[in-house]
Amino acid sequence: MANRIDQLLSQWQGTKDQQWVLATIISTDGSSYRKAGAMMMINENGQYFGLLSGGCLESDIMRQARRCWDDGLNRIIKYDMREEEDLAWQLGIGCGGMVEILLQPVNAANHYLQLDGLYQQLQHNLAAGYKQNINNTVPSNQLINELNELTQLTKGKHGEGDLSYFYQVIKPAPLLAVFGGGVDARPVVAIAAQLGWQVILCDSRMSYAREGYFNGAHSICRLPFAELSLAPWLQTLDAALVLTHNVKLDGEALKLLTLSKVKYVGLLGPLHRTERVMQNAELDPTAFNFVLANPVGLRLGGELPESIALSMLSEVHAFLEKTDALSISDALNYDT
Repeated sequence: MANRIDQLLSQWQGTKDQQWVLATIISTDGSSYRKAGAMMMINENGQYFGLLSGGCLESDIMRQARRCWDDGLNRIIKYDMREEEDLAWQLGIGCGGMVEILLQPVNAANHYLQLDGLYQQLQHNLAAGYKQNINNTVPSNQLINELNELTQLTKGKHGEGDLSYFYQVIKPAPLLAVFGGGVDARPVVAIAAQLGWQVILCDSRMSYAREGYFNGAHSICRLPFAELSLAPWLQTLDAALVLTHNVKLDGEALKLLTLSKVKYVGLLGPLHRTERVMQNAELDPTAFNFVLANPVGLRLGGELPESIALSMLSEVHAFLEKTDALSISDALNYDT
């Protein structure tokens, strides 16, 4: 199931003649499956795209959403597992926290909540500020594109009464370049695509990077790495994984990435092989303007290509989210 907002909006595009509702978590307290800012879209056919809970709230959210179509107004609903009289108890939700959700009808009268503009921003790999009024009136959401305005507000609820609104900065899906289209790259591309990331697969070798094996790739580039220096995606790249299994090609990929704005590069292989890659390509890793992870990946264990792919992408995910990748429960403390 697609859960990123750009994926939800792609489902909505072309079906504006249907009635839709945008559901957004605007506050939480205690434990909850998803946090403030999470979104879901619901249409009149009983379909929903995205999740706001583990599946326990969605049927009731859809029921409540239908009321938005009757009057064209915002609707705020709350599920509170802290109170035994709340509907959340009847639904059997076990998180033990509170979730407040804003429901907004999406139609021409309210300018489609500015979702057209938001979708275009994300399609151009640009972040956008999104303000949603959270009173029980006709929606009047606002899209903020100016860079200096994006950092002026913090994520969350602001204002009081009729002037209250929820604000967040919505970022495009991470852009990942995978250099090397061998068999072991298949689960890398597949898992990254499942995460909703954009994936560019690069490999000029014959019989590599076959389209039928990489359906999750946003695009497949078969030009030699040295000919990609002017590729526009280099300037919006978030992360790259280099796994050609060829010393010369790995060096060419790293040389290309020095021309990019990439933040993280993972290189497959042990340290002594990396030294060969650097020497062969005449590269100085201390001069890189990106973090080089080598050997790439987290210590998850497992030897299958799928396990290695999960290890690599887990480290990329943690880097992009600026987290420490540690166990939440400390269950991996084997001394206890």
